[in-house]
This record gives sequence, C-alpha cells and structure tokens, in this order.
Amino acid sequence: MGHWLHRNIVEPGKLPLLLALTAFVLTFLITRCVTRLIRAGRGPFGNISTGGVHIHHVVPGVVLSVVGGFGAVASGRHGFGAALCAVVFGIGAGLVLDEFALILHLDDVYWSEEGRKSVEVVVLTAALVGLVLAGFSPFGVNDVTQDEAQDRGGVISSVVINFLFAMAVLLKGKTRMAIFSVIVPLVGLIGLIRLARPGSPWARRFYVRRPRARARALLRAYHHDRRWSGPRRKLQDLIGGKPDPVRSLGP
Repeated sequence: MGHWLHRNIVEPGKLPLLLALTAFVLTFLITRCVTRLIRAGRGPFGNISTGGVHIHHVVPGVVLSVVGGFGAVASGRHGFGAALCAVVFGIGAGLVLDEFALILHLDDVYWSEEGRKSVEVVVLTAALVGLVLAGFSPFGVNDVTQDEAQDRGGVISSVVINFLFAMAVLLKGKTRMAIFSVIVPLVGLIGLIRLARPGSPWARRFYVRRPRARARALLRAYHHDRRWSGPRRKLQDLIGGKPDPVRSLGP
C-alpha cells in the first residue's frame, strides 16, 4: 500500500490534491452532523451570531479557501507547506459548498427543498476531483498519444472536439452528463447519442417538427425521473438531512 501510494500519489505530486479532497469530504460530513445537532437542539453546538447577525459557515469557508488557495499557488506541489495549504483549502471549500444553495438563492434555504442543491454540488465536486486524482484530465488530454502530445494541433483538436461534445450534451438538458463529459469524454458521446430532455434548447430547436422524437423524449424523461428521483432523494436525505416540510399558506 505504501509503495502504491508513493508511486501513484506522492511522486506525481498528487498528495496535496488527495489531502484537499479528504479534508473537503470530512469537513462537509462533520458540518452536516453539527448542523443536524443544532437543528435538533442537541449537543453543545449552537449558531454563531454577532451584533444580531447570524454568521453562516460560508464566511470562514471563504476566508480559508482564499488563504489555502493562494498558499497552494505559492508553495508548489511538494513539501509540508503545499500539504498544509491543501488541507486548509479543502476545509474552506467544504464549508463554502455546504452552503452553495444559500449563495445561489441569496437566502437561507439550508433546510428547504432548494437546499438540496448544496448536497448535489458537493457530491458532484467530490466525484470530479476523485476522477482527476485517478488520472483523468479535462477534455480527454490524458487519452492523447505521446506523438499527438508533441503536436500542439493534436492536443488542441482533442480539447475542442470534447468541449463541443460537452456543450451539445448541456444543450440537451443533461447537466450532470455534460459536467462529467469534461473529464470522461465517453460520457459526452453517450449523452450526444441519446435523446434530449424535454424543454431543453436542443429539444425546442430540433424536435418541433418531429412529434415522434418529442414523444419519445417525454416518455424517456418520465421513466428516468420516476426510476431515479426516489433513490436520489433518499441519498440526499441520508447525507444532508431531510428538508423542512413545505407549509401551505391556507386560504
């Protein structure tokens, strides 16, 4: 195990990335545990306020991200300084993305239905960083042969083609597939072949005069959402906690 870690992580200079990812995931999980205890009124934890203003944990998260990010740029990829800055940055990023929904909506939606976006973004970020740590490079640069890598034209062509794949998948309304296709181009190819989501820019442009394609897209989206919405909600509830029930305003 030690030899594998040194050969695949330490020598290529990926140790700071591994430390940042570990700190990121642990910070998010610990933060969710603490906020759940605060929500339930248990334990010694409580909200932090000063002058009547509630200090969200995104605030120290931003500070730590800035300190860790600039420190990492200044320290390089090796040494104790790089490892320390990676941990600081990972902690800051975990605190920031845990309140991604608050930043997006500019409102305290942490325990609302909109707050689920924070969990989605954290899981997506961890998965993408994990793929990069495993050796994948954006836009399939890692798939370029050694001869092609020496030719700038070959690298640029690979990046442009995979970028267009990702954009086409995004236009088809498949946001997650488009993001993953940046790291794994095969995902973009699969998304490009499959039907677009109803209501997506691609569907509005190309399915207007194709009623059969439009009907197939609606049916596929219905079955997909019905199959995966339940398990996805359960996973989000397990990781981030159940949102507050929506209260009806009444007559």
